[in-house]
Amino acid sequence: MSISGALSNALSGLTAASRTTEAISSNIANVMTDGYGRRQVELSSRSLGANGAGVWVDGVTRQVDHAIIANRRLADASVGDSRTRARFLEQIQDAIGIPGQPGSLGTRLAEFESSLIEAASRPDSTVRLQNVMQSASSLVTHVNSISDRIQGVRMEADREISTLVERLNGTLKRIEELNTDIVSLRGAGHDANALIDQRQSLIDSISEIVPLRQIPRDHGRIALISEGGEMLLDGPAPTIEFTPVGVIVPEMTVASGGLDVISINGRPIDMGSGYNSMRGGSLAALFNVRDDIAVEAQADLDALARDLIERFQDPSIDPTLSPGQPGLFTDAGAVFTPANETALSSRLALNPLVDPASGGALWRLRDGLGAGAPGNVGNSALLQGLSTALTQTRSPASGSFAGTSQTASGLAADYLSSISSRHQAAQSEAVYSEGRLNALKAQELETGVDTDQEMQQLLLAEQAFSANARIIQTADELIQTLLEM
Repeated sequence: MSISGALSNALSGLTAASRTTEAISSNIANVMTDGYGRRQVELSSRSLGANGAGVWVDGVTRQVDHAIIANRRLADASVGDSRTRARFLEQIQDAIGIPGQPGSLGTRLAEFESSLIEAASRPDSTVRLQNVMQSASSLVTHVNSISDRIQGVRMEADREISTLVERLNGTLKRIEELNTDIVSLRGAGHDANALIDQRQSLIDSISEIVPLRQIPRDHGRIALISEGGEMLLDGPAPTIEFTPVGVIVPEMTVASGGLDVISINGRPIDMGSGYNSMRGGSLAALFNVRDDIAVEAQADLDALARDLIERFQDPSIDPTLSPGQPGLFTDAGAVFTPANETALSSRLALNPLVDPASGGALWRLRDGLGAGAPGNVGNSALLQGLSTALTQTRSPASGSFAGTSQTASGLAADYLSSISSRHQAAQSEAVYSEGRLNALKAQELETGVDTDQEMQQLLLAEQAFSANARIIQTADELIQTLLEM
């Protein structure tokens, strides 16, 4: 081999060692960087005719396990779904209150029942009648507050949907731009791996919102499709639209036209369907909360309010009631009609006839709501009847309780139990999903940058650099010797 040939081979070796060292340094520096793919310099032997002509740097490849990344993204979406449902169910559960907890629904009913028993033992006591009125009023206020909180949950979900849609639009647009930049860089023969890292990080950032599958396209482009089959990106980014509302009341639903659904390029997506194309992430979970979970919780609360009203609206309990006159509990001061049950819990009110602050009188709790004047102060029949009405078992006419026979307290306990069961199920799903996500993240790290391996490769690269440098030095010495001859 000639001296010039040796120099050429050594120079190509130096270049290869330098590029390898650069890639290894990048790997070690980004070992904990999200979205980073391990760099590996691809080399091949170069020859001229039948003679070796050094080494050729073919390029720098990005080493990732696409299967693990795809599964990890689906696990991200599953975590987002279960966490979102668990968070909102917990808010409803907290609004109802745990049995025995001060201010809970069960405690309010127990206090009302206790006040009726105490008043029946001393019907002449104004203080005890006052306790009945106050405990009944507190019960009504608590039912109203639960209804308000449920609608607050729906409004919060609606606002979060708007935020996630905005985030999706912005991120998909940036991924579209990166697709274009990657194609341009590769077309010009440049390394586009840094942009691919950025693109992976962007996809990861929205994988919790919608479960995504990444599909490779020509020249480094990618397409994104939801697990349910909705094409979210394949060329230009789509326009995802959603219009939030300022206030949500129980009567507002998607079917009534009061609430919006998302649309992609003007095409509405049915998020209420079990087979909707965007199912599986936090976005679908928010629609589930707004349109299903909270609506069902409101319907059951309305059924509970109806049961409470009907227990005391029966004329057989209070003979002084006239036909069409409400009982102790009312629908915004009026008699309840079954056709107007929606949002009843938000309208539940104490009959003003027993509230001195509203122009009523406490003695009507003892003598009857329709009584024109105080009666015998020792008559406890009505108070005992009210207590019996509260504790007797009856079958609710609506809600998920229909067909069961319950006391008022039992109905409240069933209501809390239904919410708590769903909350615990969502929490269990979240724990499972998080465990699966952590396992997949660990696998992803294992297939990523191994610093021990990188350091070994760095030592080999340094040895190769030294060997090629030594060849250049030797060639230089030979040339100098020849020049001196």
